[in-house]
Amino acid sequence: MTRPVDEEAMTPRHPLTPGRAGAATAALALVLASAATGSPVSAAGGEGADAPHSAVGYRSVAQFAAVGKPRDLMLHPDSKKLYVGSDDLPETADADESGLHVLDPADGKVRSTVGQAPGPTGTLGRRAVRQLLAPLPGDGAVFLYPLRGIGTAKDGDTAAAGAWVPGAAVTHATAGLTPSTVLVAQGPVLSEVDIATAAVKRSVTLEGGDGFAVDAARGTVWFTDIAHRRMYRIDAASFQVTATVALPAGEGFGGFTEVDPQTGAVWVGLDSSVVVHDATGKRLGTLRGTGTDMPRAAAFDATTHQAYVVWQDAGDSSQPGSDNDGTLTVHRTRDLREIVEPVVLPGIHVQLGSAAVAVEPGGASVFVSDPVAGRITRLERASSPRVTRSPADRSVAAGTEVSLTAEAEGMPRPTVVWQVSTDAGRTWQAVAGAISPTYTFTAALSDSGRCYRAEFANDAGAARTAVATLTVTIPDPTAGGSGDGGPATSGGAGHTDGTGSTGSAGSTTGGSDGGSVPDGGSDGGSDGASGTPGTVGGGSTGATVGGGDPTTPGGGALASTGVAVATLAGSAAVLTTAGAVLLRRTRTRTRLRPATPSDGR
Repeated sequence: MTRPVDEEAMTPRHPLTPGRAGAATAALALVLASAATGSPVSAAGGEGADAPHSAVGYRSVAQFAAVGKPRDLMLHPDSKKLYVGSDDLPETADADESGLHVLDPADGKVRSTVGQAPGPTGTLGRRAVRQLLAPLPGDGAVFLYPLRGIGTAKDGDTAAAGAWVPGAAVTHATAGLTPSTVLVAQGPVLSEVDIATAAVKRSVTLEGGDGFAVDAARGTVWFTDIAHRRMYRIDAASFQVTATVALPAGEGFGGFTEVDPQTGAVWVGLDSSVVVHDATGKRLGTLRGTGTDMPRAAAFDATTHQAYVVWQDAGDSSQPGSDNDGTLTVHRTRDLREIVEPVVLPGIHVQLGSAAVAVEPGGASVFVSDPVAGRITRLERASSPRVTRSPADRSVAAGTEVSLTAEAEGMPRPTVVWQVSTDAGRTWQAVAGAISPTYTFTAALSDSGRCYRAEFANDAGAARTAVATLTVTIPDPTAGGSGDGGPATSGGAGHTDGTGSTGSAGSTTGGSDGGSVPDGGSDGGSDGASGTPGTVGGGSTGATVGGGDPTTPGGGALASTGVAVATLAGSAAVLTTAGAVLLRRTRTRTRLRPATPSDGR
């Protein structure tokens, strides 16, 4: 909407287009729709939905009414309450909303209203509040009320304290050079006034003047004279003019005069532009609006070093470029660069008064008053997501549960949608239902080679994580307690067949190498229940208990259980002893048996 330009060129920026303003919202809608339907996020190339990165913007989140016709805003630095100075709205004849309203800035709830303030004779009456001049320590505000009243009040007061400045009507006022004073302009006369008594301490008369601003850090007051297109610099110590600075020629409409407390730069709203000078009066640049928009309020945030400018439309449909809408622009104070997309403020024009703006320290929230509609718009900063954690590549066996985790930060809190690619990242598809930071699933062999990523999105844009590739392998048959011959519990069957003794011997002698036995025995068979002569029966149990190196992971559930191994080893020893006795008896019988004559006798 605006940008710093060369003094000779003064080229206006192109107007904001609906396509640019809605790009981030369209991207978010596409992401959410893809998650719901499972439709592809992108075509070839893998770039996905239009996703602007590192974007910052503001969005309207709430509108507060019931505060009359707001004229000025102030966020109290200590109590954090939102103070609103208001006139009465003519269309609400049954109620008078003028006064000082205290709001909860989070939801706009009115905490209290101070409507009574002393008149010139000290009589209390309903008073409008035109300007908020300074915060009171802890809570409360110093304010200006017509025609010459300087008042003070805080949340919960039934009436304000106040005193009247002598002389003509006060046309402008602001915080003073000390906590106990304010500065007021009565036409071209600038005076320093005591808050409690409204007594004038000193004054200076100029040739003309409108608004002014105080640079307390540098002891300077800048007083603008729009009619004569100039600005006076007044020394706070002597209260005398020390310099005059020329302003650009124009039609004579003044908007505001504000000083950046950090740099001392003076920002002057002038016709349809903002002219910026440094603390010495040197011209730094000019910001120009679009169409008939005119700058009517500005505020500075010391934390982010940013300036917030409210532009109001002329409100005259007969003028080319008038669309009845205003804008909020945000600029870096060091170089005047516009740093966010201008925010459209519907219906804000100058026909019924000037808007006001207040900024939360840090710029998270901005409040803009609309004197036309009698409301305050709360805007929140929206920053596009920034990925802080990406999922890592994984290699797992089929059937394993896999969890992928991603994290991102942004304002508002971004939503997340997981995406999968089956063609090495050329195209991506949203995973139905996967809308949490951690995506958990059971890996199948068909998943091997698939790529995964998470996309985070909010109103300001979108960001995607790095890609994680999944490798799925065939499960190791020895993992989780299985031997070569089958489940670890099947070997016992080898003791029930006709070769059970031989099988038991295999269990004993095979302990060192998992199956190599004397007398021609081979490794345990796959079916422990049907061992054959010369074969180690119950091979499955033999592989588990003594199979392979007992230190090898996955060597069997029983191999890792000392009690079970000891029990089976004891059983094997008993069986071995029994086998030895049987063998000796067999040999004894052979020796006592008469020899069979070979000649047939």
